[in-house]
Amino acid sequence: MAEALILDSEALSALASPAERGALALRARAIARVAHERGALVRVPAPVLAEVCRGPRFDAAVNRLLNREAIRVSDLTRGIAQRAGALLANARMSSVHAVDAFVVATALEFELSVIATGDVKDVKQLAAPYPQIVLMAL
Repeated sequence: MAEALILDSEALSALASPAERGALALRARAIARVAHERGALVRVPAPVLAEVCRGPRFDAAVNRLLNREAIRVSDLTRGIAQRAGALLANARMSSVHAVDAFVVATALEFELSVIATGDVKDVKQLAAPYPQIVLMAL
């Protein structure tokens, strides 16, 4: 069974800059450790990078994390983008929540997904119809 850990922007930031994130970083590391022990794939949807990347000075920590082979960026495909739009429509949410929708749409690419998120309320609303998605709050 293909299982994945999907990181939202808060989870990615917490793993990339643990000294700045305190308890969030500890929680993110614990979630990532369990995913690794279970043999789960770890993915960051490409649109998440738009939320965390702000230029070379800020991007260095994110790039160091993503240069490890354990975490891969999932490309934004037409199918994922259209699924994200449908998720927003079904949840009656505006495009302000597009990146959250891309995270959930990426999670739906796998048989079982855990989403590590700092935005439980919005992600939960988008993922509610899908029992194969589990949320882990940071």
